[in-house]
This record gives sequence, structure tokens and C-alpha cells, in this order.
Amino acid sequence: MSKIVIVYHSGYGHTRKIAEAVAYTAGASLLAIDAEGNLPEGGWEQLAAASMIVFGSPTYMGAASWQFKKFADASSKPWFTQAWKDKLAAGFTNSATLNGDKLSTLSYFFTLSQQHGMVWVGTGMHPKNAKAHTRDDINNLGGYSGLITATPSDASVDEMVPGDVATAKAFGQRLAEAAAKFAR
Repeated sequence: MSKIVIVYHSGYGHTRKIAEAVAYTAGASLLAIDAEGNLPEGGWEQLAAASMIVFGSPTYMGAASWQFKKFADASSKPWFTQAWKDKLAAGFTNSATLNGDKLSTLSYFFTLSQQHGMVWVGTGMHPKNAKAHTRDDINNLGGYSGLITATPSDASVDEMVPGDVATAKAFGQRLAEAAAKFAR
């Protein structure tokens, strides 16, 4: 059995809800980066023991939050010893607009994973992009390289698009399946 850890920062709770949905179907542990950009006690040890690390952050100003970047910079210690080499990696992001330059955040996560010598897992989902499809369909925003979700800036956590939460659950299932195949 693989151990999946989701390390994420959430500024207003929306990214946390997506992390929880991914974790629910992936059977993953959640590791929250706090408002100061720090991991809780034992966080680095959790990541060391993981077979898959999933990165999550809101997209702010076209990139991951500064709190996530602080964590990423601090990961230079495991980088130096290649502690995360050959672990699986994946990522997700949320922002207020449908595009919101989310791809730059996913690209940042991908680059971070490659710096660590990790193996990237995308969504494996076709987009729902015909006229009949709605925001409540799985992968309506069309993320391939990672999970992307959009929450209006004035929406509460309880008002998040149900299709995005369902897509997060489908992504979690994909991660669990990938981890199981990779562990063989």
C-alpha cells in the first residue's frame, strides 16, 4: 500500500476543500502549510515516508502562494540528498477565474517535482467541452497536467462548484490507482 501525502496551502479555505476531496478518494493524508509558510511538527518526516507527494496551492497573481513557495524553498534539504527521487508527484490549484493563469502554478509544481527527480502524474481525464456540458461536469475546465478548479472570489467554501469538487474526487481516484500501479 502506498502512502500519499497532500501538502498544500489554502488562503481562504477553497483549496483546503479541494485537498480534502482529493484526499478522500486517494486515501491520502493532508499536510497543511500554515499562514506563515511552515509545516506542522513532523511534516518533513511525513513527506519523507510518502511514496507520492501531491502539491496544492491557490493561484495568486499567476503563481503559487508565497506560503507554498516558502515550503518549496525549504525543500532544498531533501533535494540535496535526493530524498524525494522517484516518488510520484501531482498537483492542483484553485483561483477565482476560469483561467486565472492556473497553468503557471501547475508548471511550478511540475518543475519543483522535476528538481527533486520525481515522477509526475497528470489527471488522465478528458475534458467535458461540448455545448451540452456544464460547470458541474467532471473536468469541465480541461486540466490535463494537474487538477484545476475555479471558485468565484465572493463565493464561500460551501458555494464551490460541485463539478470541481467531483473532479477533485476523480483526480484522487486517479492518484490512488497510479500509486498502486507504481508500487508493483
